[in-house]
Amino acid sequence: MRKAFIKHVKRFPWLTNVTLYGCLFAGGDFVHQLFSRNDKMDWRHTRNVAVVAFSFHGNFNFFWMRFLERRFPGNSVRMVVRKLFLDQTTAAPLATSVFYTGVSFLEGKEDIFQDWREKFLNTYKTGLMFWPFMQFLNFSMVPLYMRTTFTGCCAFVWATFLCFSRQSGDGTANAALAWMFTPKQDTTTEPEAEKLGPKVDQTGPKVDQTGPKPDTEGPKPENPSPKEETNTHR
Repeated sequence: MRKAFIKHVKRFPWLTNVTLYGCLFAGGDFVHQLFSRNDKMDWRHTRNVAVVAFSFHGNFNFFWMRFLERRFPGNSVRMVVRKLFLDQTTAAPLATSVFYTGVSFLEGKEDIFQDWREKFLNTYKTGLMFWPFMQFLNFSMVPLYMRTTFTGCCAFVWATFLCFSRQSGDGTANAALAWMFTPKQDTTTEPEAEKLGPKVDQTGPKVDQTGPKPDTEGPKPENPSPKEETNTHR
């Protein structure tokens, strides 16, 4: 099966690499929504991410890898470092910018640069902790016809982070780690509480165990009638 896959990639390099890249990138959004434990999957957002991945990221990466190989051929340390430097200073910021602005454009936002202004710098800094190591392996060990597919496998993880950063994060790794490892609080909403029915007081009616207070003062004397008052004065 491995030989058949490699043969297919060599025969249809553009179609295979771009398709795998786009599917893996869109899968990152799917995983992000699973981790978010949303009530419903937002398939429209996944579709927007897939459109950006297929139309730009996959195609750009495919031709970018070939440009770097023609410009700096071979996998010597010197050539790999040159490829890596140019990739992280040119392709990385461009790909991140297209993601933020492209998804915002497909969602119909008025200001498609809002997410880019707020989160691009942090996202780029976080990418520098991930992509240089992945691309170093890519340029030094992976053959050219498989480099876009390898990048897509790495982009699967990266797209999960990007989708989180765009929707609820700030582009930093600390925010993503806190989101992944902080358990979600289980809160019961009012409609769910109504389904459970009204609460029943099982304690029963309260009984006054003190009993009636005894009357120790005795009967009060009645007021004398007006006739009796006149007789006493006589």
